[in-house]
Amino acid sequence: MDDYKVDFHIHTTASDGEATPTQIVKQAKELDYDIIAITDHDNTDGIAEAAIAAEAVGIRLVPGIEIAVVTEEGTGLHMLGYNIDIENEELKAFLETMIERRRERNRQLFQALNEMGYDISSEDIEAGKNDFIGKPLIARALVRKGCIKEERQAYSKEILGSAKCRAIKKVKPLAKEAIKVITEAGGTPVLAHPIQARGIGRPGSETFYSNMDKIVRRLKQQGLKGLECFHPDQNFEQSMRFVEMAEKYHLHITRGSDFHGKNLADADKTANEREQINKG
Repeated sequence: MDDYKVDFHIHTTASDGEATPTQIVKQAKELDYDIIAITDHDNTDGIAEAAIAAEAVGIRLVPGIEIAVVTEEGTGLHMLGYNIDIENEELKAFLETMIERRRERNRQLFQALNEMGYDISSEDIEAGKNDFIGKPLIARALVRKGCIKEERQAYSKEILGSAKCRAIKKVKPLAKEAIKVITEAGGTPVLAHPIQARGIGRPGSETFYSNMDKIVRRLKQQGLKGLECFHPDQNFEQSMRFVEMAEKYHLHITRGSDFHGKNLADADKTANEREQINKG
């Protein structure tokens, strides 16, 4: 990572990002990135466009994806997949199921929001490719309609953070299922931003690390190949703990900004970047 400028976690308008795949690739080239990965939620619809742009500007593109999963014990996680074959039939069938589950979740969400007094429907959403609608897109629509002033308000206890909305869950695949699908599509499964796991102790506490260690050990047995040790939500100490965990289980160490915005130059820094800035 010291030799190459990389970002292995970027979202585009194919899911809930604000920049198109082509825009992301061009921006990455302008910012002197060597390798980037497009990792949209539950779909690979932006990969073909990004690949054409990457070849045109001369930057290495890793075709990727991010899938929300759950462990057998019920812990919610996110699984990244890298270097996947986007034409793999099993992967395509798996993702179609994910799309249908998201549509049903959204149908229930819109109904709940309407009952709470927010006049919003799927027609108000500037959906990504494949009609992808995630909560960030709903938040942006609420701003456009004047229901709220800032996107962050959408996640308050009065709206998407309300008990009514939180009770509406998208049915998630088991982590081992996602690992299997990614692997059979020729890809490398990597656990995303482990610090975001909930229900296993206060993030960053020894209880948290102990439980995360157990999760990673189980996922390793199920075929996990990497751990996103560097992510904006993880400070330097936390990143180093995850590096130790990755080394313990012989996992690849990855870095990703989890970017969703319009200009890649505004991507949040990860702990290793912040450390370099402080030293320099």
